[in-house]
Amino acid sequence: MESSIFRYRIALWVIGIYGLLVIYQLFNLQIVNNTSFEEKSQENSIKKNVLSPPRGILFDRNFQVLVANKPSYTVRVTPADYDTSNNKILDKRLGEKPGFMKKILRQNRRFSSYIPVKIKRDADLPLIAWYEEHWEELKGIDYIVELQRDYSYGVKGSHIFGFIREISASQLRKMKEQYDMGDFLGASGIEKTYEDYLRGKKGYQFTLVDSRQKTVGRYLEGNADIEPGKGFDLVLSIDAGAQKKAEEMLEGKNGAVVAIDPSTGEVLVLVSKPDYDLSRLSTVISSDIWAEFMNDPQKPLFNRATMSIYPPGSTFKMVSAITALEEKIITPDFSVNCGGGYFYGNRFFKCTHVHGHVDLEQSIEKSCNTFYYQLILKIGLERWSDYASRFGFGRKTDLDITEENAGILPTEKYYKRIYGNADFPSGVLLSLGIGQGEISATPVQLAQYCALLANKGKSKKPHIVKGLIHSEDLTYIPLEFEDIDVHVSDETFDIVRNAMLKVVQGAGTATHLRMPDLLIAGKTGTAQNPHGKDHAIFIGFAPFDNPKIAVAVMVENSGFGSTYAAPIAKEVITQYLKPSPPSQNLISSAGKPLDED
Repeated sequence: MESSIFRYRIALWVIGIYGLLVIYQLFNLQIVNNTSFEEKSQENSIKKNVLSPPRGILFDRNFQVLVANKPSYTVRVTPADYDTSNNKILDKRLGEKPGFMKKILRQNRRFSSYIPVKIKRDADLPLIAWYEEHWEELKGIDYIVELQRDYSYGVKGSHIFGFIREISASQLRKMKEQYDMGDFLGASGIEKTYEDYLRGKKGYQFTLVDSRQKTVGRYLEGNADIEPGKGFDLVLSIDAGAQKKAEEMLEGKNGAVVAIDPSTGEVLVLVSKPDYDLSRLSTVISSDIWAEFMNDPQKPLFNRATMSIYPPGSTFKMVSAITALEEKIITPDFSVNCGGGYFYGNRFFKCTHVHGHVDLEQSIEKSCNTFYYQLILKIGLERWSDYASRFGFGRKTDLDITEENAGILPTEKYYKRIYGNADFPSGVLLSLGIGQGEISATPVQLAQYCALLANKGKSKKPHIVKGLIHSEDLTYIPLEFEDIDVHVSDETFDIVRNAMLKVVQGAGTATHLRMPDLLIAGKTGTAQNPHGKDHAIFIGFAPFDNPKIAVAVMVENSGFGSTYAAPIAKEVITQYLKPSPPSQNLISSAGKPLDED
């Protein structure tokens, strides 16, 4: 009897304690945390839409638009809400191969199934109209209006601007704080280098949806929305008119044109041909398009202006002249007799002509190889390479488009790696003296070299972006760049620059560039090519007394620099200094050689 009463009392205690717990929990839910749970309940009917920020606009140096944005439709799928039985019809309507939707869902299964996945960018109006007719049957499918890059402003600039592409899974793992699945980011060129400035900040729009996820209104009348922050606009140093001219002049050729403002290091023109149409890469890059670019034997994605290396040829003769003058190895009156070449050991090194008696100025004006065969033997490899390095050869210029080749500047250490402990053949110096042999440079290095010749050894690091325009208050923020000084006397530069002036204005190899009202100084060159026709080179600057532009032109497999490269430089210089609308057909210079280098 007593044990029964004891069990009864225990049961009452258990029931009492359980009842108190239930009452406490109800009190906690309905009174203490009422506000919190009410908000969470509301969140079940609130849809958070990401608002992509407008990417920064690219302007030229005169604030002419080069790259902007335009609206486009983007179709998305939310895997948690999507009915996979619609895969086949969506594959067809999206214009994709069978299995496309299945592949998209599989690739994104590691992410939350409630995060929308972008499946079609730049969707056309018929597709959007079809969706509007059938949206009730297409649960989990929607579309948004986004901005994509607009390249319709007349300058191709593919190797300057670069392209943007959808973030990869590996990139997303490293940058998940800044990016979401489906975001775009700069993949090359200016778009990549200045990604942090251009991309802006995302915004968010909150909408009320019903049980079918159809929007029924704005949450809190839009007061909770967060506006996206536009990316910084960039002001480039590029001159749109001169850039267009260079693109037109180089059309149909392989090569590069680079122009720099000698006093500031600002890149005025940068063209690499063949190039490509950036608009083809402005949305999701299909595997077919990418394969087309990668398999193209012309390599349009390859930036010849910064990545291709060539022997600089006769354009390099000024390095030897400057070295010899600065080191007091010769005076300006030093001369040699050119009989068409120079015997060294048992080998005859040819010159382009029989020049007769040639002094330093004439050696540049007439491009006499014989003079430089003998001069570099007096200079020696280490002094020659020291002065060449001062002008930026053998290292990257650090131009702000990331992809760049350092070229090759031979030194004693370099040759010891090739020949081991044995002494390298002294005959290799003769080839270096005329810019051939192992020496190689990129067009942007040649342009920097020419800019330093024009401005007597002083400039700034080459760059394409001049400054930023703040996205909020629209203030202009100029960028600062380090100074360059080659530490060569003005007297030496005066001698060499006057010789370069005579190349055009005297009896030199580029007299066809003469203009009655503009003094151009320059130097022609031909880069030997063991695999085919030689490459044509020209470097030049103008106006002579107050240089505003220095140009380097490289045309592959074409022949003499005086015939094929120099006329392009003349057109670019003229367009920059005397702007005029580009003509419809600017491709000339295909003619009989006027002279050899």
